[in-house]
Amino acid sequence: MRKPRLIGVASGKGGVGKTVLAIGLAQALARQGRRVLLADGDLGLANVDVQLGLDARHDLMAVLNREVTLAEAAIAAQGGFDVLPGRSGSGALAALDPGWIERFLQLLRGAPQDDVVLDIGAGLDPVPRRLSAACDLLLVVATDEPTSLTDAYAVLKLHARDAPAADARVVVNMAADAAGGARTHAALDRACRGFLGRGAALAGVVRRDARVRDAIRHQAPLLTRHPGCNAARDIEALADALLVARAAA
Repeated sequence: MRKPRLIGVASGKGGVGKTVLAIGLAQALARQGRRVLLADGDLGLANVDVQLGLDARHDLMAVLNREVTLAEAAIAAQGGFDVLPGRSGSGALAALDPGWIERFLQLLRGAPQDDVVLDIGAGLDPVPRRLSAACDLLLVVATDEPTSLTDAYAVLKLHARDAPAADARVVVNMAADAAGGARTHAALDRACRGFLGRGAALAGVVRRDARVRDAIRHQAPLLTRHPGCNAARDIEALADALLVARAAA
């Protein structure tokens, strides 16, 4: 059986729109006819099911404890993709030992979907680093805020150390416009080239859009509630670019 492509969505700090982007990317890929699983890997602070207004009967811990299967825990979300909920506020998940993390990754690699989008917790702790290193593609989300750029650089630096041959790219989120997003990426790319000896490829730019907040407030996927808004179009363009790059590989 062909393994799914594991796409990680990570960030060095919270508040950069990582989970909204992961949800949008999952839906955009599903719209292209892909079978997609969105897995909440923000262990301990999981909120994908909350943002989507889903009633989770089972969660990741139940799967890891072998109480239910991954298929039984997954929920069909509005937008044509499945969600594997995490467990919000559980220190047990955030402190999983390496053996459990490897079991989690094994479950994801055995999923029947074409793509698994993994929403990875923000930060530089060992668990996010291990999840990031296991991904076929890591998308590092950053904004134009100096602290976000510094933290995104730290994620890329550690990822280069943990998985030297891995594919990691930058998504500039909440950009004022495409040109501003390109400038933000250029600053991060210069830092990576200067200090790491390797660039940071740009996966895409997602513009700041007030309708993102509205979608969160109504617990609906952005591409469903506001399919024609700037941020939705940018996320769809990101998904298109990832599919083109995969086909060319």
